[in-house]
Amino acid sequence: MPERERALGEAADQRTPRLTIGEVLAVLRDDFPDVTISKIRYLESEDLVHPQRTPSGYRKFSGADVSRLRYVLAAQRDQYLPLRVIKEHLEALDRGEPLPPTAGGPAAVPPPAVPDADDETAVPPLTADQFARASGLEPDQLADCVQFGLLATDADGRHPASDLPIARAAAGLARHGIEPRHLRVYRSGVEREAGLVEQLVAPVLRARSEEARARATEKLRELAALSAQLHTALLEARLRDLLRP
Repeated sequence: MPERERALGEAADQRTPRLTIGEVLAVLRDDFPDVTISKIRYLESEDLVHPQRTPSGYRKFSGADVSRLRYVLAAQRDQYLPLRVIKEHLEALDRGEPLPPTAGGPAAVPPPAVPDADDETAVPPLTADQFARASGLEPDQLADCVQFGLLATDADGRHPASDLPIARAAAGLARHGIEPRHLRVYRSGVEREAGLVEQLVAPVLRARSEEARARATEKLRELAALSAQLHTALLEARLRDLLRP
């Protein structure tokens, strides 16, 4: 992978959500009904996409990865280009060069987006159907999550991919009989916690110094992690009380 793309990707990785291969399949399937998990794995084996791997070996795809997959699949379907030629196109784009000329040309296929280190929206928003499939929520459960304030949509009714962890947790709780309407207590608690944290870091976040803002951002992450740790510890302690004779 070229150094420029790697550097941009590493910077963006810290700020953008990443999708599992199943979630990527859900995002792509509306436009490419024939795509499969095996197909995505094959394109990776051909060095056309470069997902991260977790310590346990699971693939995690960035918005740039999804964009590259769209480009490859569209070029195959609409231009009948072989993978060798598509790879040449991607490599040219990675180097910042114009696409090499080919018979018929890929004019109808938009080039994949280059990840922006400051772009937190590299993963495109998902339609309600895509989001429901990726999260495991039923459509009515997804609608309830929106109604009760757990999830939000944009003006077009689409969901940010960054909300998938919330939706997946709601789907898991639903399997145990805990409906979205029961989860408003979590939302209320989070709002109070966020307000407390905001009081501590808001003055520094308003500073013009980039160094001060970087320190505030790091402090914000640390406070969020500690809040989550405290919440988990308190809940586990309370549940242990229920198990005592």
